Amino acid sequence: MVAELVPEYLQTEDFKNASPGLRFGMYFPRIVKDKKVDALSVVCRFSENDKKTAQAQCERQAQLFEAIPAQQGIRLVAESVAPFATGLGNQHPLENGFAFLNPYGLPYLAGSGVKGVLRQAARQLANGEWGKSDWQHSHIETLFGSEAEDGENHLRGVLSFWDVMPQISGDQLMVEIMTPHQSDYYQDGKAPHDSGSPNPIVFLTVPPASDFAFHVVCDVARLLDELAKQDLWKKLLQEAFEHAFKWLGFGAKTAVGYGAMKVDESAQRQWEARQAKAAQEAELQSLSANARLVKEFVLYFEKAKEVKKGKKEKPNMEAHQKARSLAKTAHEGSDWSAEDKLAAANAIAEWLPQVVEVDMKDERKKMKLAVLRGEA
Repeated sequence: MVAELVPEYLQTEDFKNASPGLRFGMYFPRIVKDKKVDALSVVCRFSENDKKTAQAQCERQAQLFEAIPAQQGIRLVAESVAPFATGLGNQHPLENGFAFLNPYGLPYLAGSGVKGVLRQAARQLANGEWGKSDWQHSHIETLFGSEAEDGENHLRGVLSFWDVMPQISGDQLMVEIMTPHQSDYYQDGKAPHDSGSPNPIVFLTVPPASDFAFHVVCDVARLLDELAKQDLWKKLLQEAFEHAFKWLGFGAKTAVGYGAMKVDESAQRQWEARQAKAAQEAELQSLSANARLVKEFVLYFEKAKEVKKGKKEKPNMEAHQKARSLAKTAHEGSDWSAEDKLAAANAIAEWLPQVVEVDMKDERKKMKLAVLRGEA
């Protein structure tokens, strides 16, 4: 049995430059009954362009999220510990479809799916079946919303969930096979027996060890005071994520272990470091030119102290020269206010002895720190 899925004149093309979504859909190869795995294997590989596109999409999301005030969003990076399947109910000649985001033709997890899983996680935690939790059912309605009942108005939740673009491990999707043995029982209602013919069914999955970046944005203006206090909504959502990662899973076939994840600690630390750097740069840009020089001096010495781990630098080297340069600039700058000079003097006095082996009594005289402080 051969299913002609594309015109004959296209069947000689391999479409290697097309995205996985296009190869799985519009350009799916010919299917021979016993060669379904081979057919899927052709379409599931990722080209270098596919990888770059997926990375670009993820980076674009990160940049959009950075533009949102920190108190209004939460971002978690997770790593899949099991295959991830999504969109299996979509129509396809192989009986099981897959969810690709058009026009990119790359796998994705819809934000609505993320919301549904986290709502279920919140319900389980609020019911108290998983130990002590701060979740309450009133929190669920506020954060996720509630559907209209008996003519009541629908309540929209304060949270918005973004689509997730997996960064796959390796260079291709995985081909999985499930083999139900009781098709007569499930489809025809006949009594189950041991002589049923197995029916292998193939489907695509995202391989384990792939990264998933989850973004949630909160309309904090509509938050209850209780949830806004000390960012309680963030703590609740993190708890729901961790519960969902471990016990519920995302996507399809979660009942048999698909879609399980864990927080990617390394990626999360990298993101937090990136956020800290962005906040630092924003703070520097908000300062005056002189205050920025003092702040950059302090940041340099903080990093130098961390790198040296208690060991001090010899005099007249880079750190010492930076202190002398700052003092000289503060003395000679006609636009330096008394406040700026005081900040420079205090920064030098505090940080220089922590990083450089110097006699601070002597250094105070040489750099005339008392003059900068307005004491002489």
